[in-house]
Amino acid sequence: MAILNIRIIGDPVLRTRAEEVTDFGPELAKLVADMEETMEDVDGAGLAAPQVGVSLRVFTYRIDGQAGHIVNPVLELSEDLQPDQVEGCLSIPGLGFPVPRARWTKVSGQDKSGNPVVIEGEGMLARCFQHETDHLDGILYIDRLKGEDRKAALRAIRNSDYDAVAGRTTAERARSVGSSFGGTGAVGSFGQPTGA
Repeated sequence: MAILNIRIIGDPVLRTRAEEVTDFGPELAKLVADMEETMEDVDGAGLAAPQVGVSLRVFTYRIDGQAGHIVNPVLELSEDLQPDQVEGCLSIPGLGFPVPRARWTKVSGQDKSGNPVVIEGEGMLARCFQHETDHLDGILYIDRLKGEDRKAALRAIRNSDYDAVAGRTTAERARSVGSSFGGTGAVGSFGQPTGA
């Protein structure tokens, strides 16, 4: 297993719809294992394959003691919304904003061996499934913001020197694990603080 580099906003892979997985062999199993290790290393709640530069429909998750992965996910969403919570993203370090999300989600897909998987969740788990599936469609959480939050997020991104942010995070993580993501006290996935 290996700690993978996490792509930062501006990388085209984050804006490209990922491809369906058709080969459930050892390469997919290694990708899932590496993503799980990477997600754990950066204390993330979820990680989508495009975030590590692989344009395949796979994500891993770890929320409130539930952990796993989904290949080729398909979501069913409740019509009602949960209370907004601050989300962050490993690919947009240092920012976090409240994002509207469906209260309940059922995700259907496959595991790394091609076996069917169906998981239902509410709250943070539902939020994670929606956030990670968005990544597979080339959507970032900032695209879901409205009004002043959207303006503030775009202004912060425009005013940030993400080349410098990427350089700092790479240097900080490289000292300990060789990953490209890090940052002391930054907001990680779903508002959880991350740190080296």
